[in-house]
Amino acid sequence: MERIGVIVGNGKLPICFMTEIKNINEEIEFFPIGLFESIDEDIKKHKNFIKFNIGQVGEITRYFLKNDIYKIIFLGKVEKEIIFKDMKLDKYGQAIIESLPDRKDETLLFGVISFFKLNKIKVLPQNYLLKEILFQEKLYTKSKPTTEDLKTIEIGTEAAKKLSEVDAGQTVVCKNSSVIALEGIEGTDKAILRGGELGGSNCIVVKMARPQQDMRVDIPTVGIDTIKMLIKIKAKGIVGEAGKMIFIDKNESIKLANENNIFIMGVKP
Repeated sequence: MERIGVIVGNGKLPICFMTEIKNINEEIEFFPIGLFESIDEDIKKHKNFIKFNIGQVGEITRYFLKNDIYKIIFLGKVEKEIIFKDMKLDKYGQAIIESLPDRKDETLLFGVISFFKLNKIKVLPQNYLLKEILFQEKLYTKSKPTTEDLKTIEIGTEAAKKLSEVDAGQTVVCKNSSVIALEGIEGTDKAILRGGELGGSNCIVVKMARPQQDMRVDIPTVGIDTIKMLIKIKAKGIVGEAGKMIFIDKNESIKLANENNIFIMGVKP
């Protein structure tokens, strides 16, 4: 039986991923590691679940090696706000931090990946065995953007790309050809709420991947919780980058969006 470690962040992606993979291949056994108290409760019920602090890189590595796990996958959101509030570094985590040129999300992640690689542990892409989970270049819903919306989406796409270049965030909220809110340390959901507060109803959310998105880490994700957030701010729609974003709870999300006249669209910038 193939053993795969799952380093779990927040959101539904980890449990959705494990469920979908089990439907494809029952011979895979998962060993989820929870990094925060706020992770999905269903993950905590998994028979192999164990909790570590995000800074315990050495302890996590020893656990993998002890259990003959040489393939792992990062799944779920890891907001900066949580990282810096709850991080408790072991000596290996401290050494990694001290060796890095900055503390950008991407830099931190690749520092950890390099440490795993030194210990013969391979990090798998987040769409491992699930190629259809990625956003496609298409309109998913009955509702569709107007000509004016397409102009707003073009501006939002450019802004989200610039934001991702500096690794500050991947989401912007737009309205009437203007950028209303940019994602920062607070994370995607709070950025969307702030955009709704500032722009009112009919905002459009745009999520883009990094220019050189590594499919192993921090792929932007849209799912049912995202659509619920759009309903909360009375948004008009959401746009994601085709081929570089994950779409979970697809059928449920599309149904809910259609019921609330919200469009979901994948584009290539």
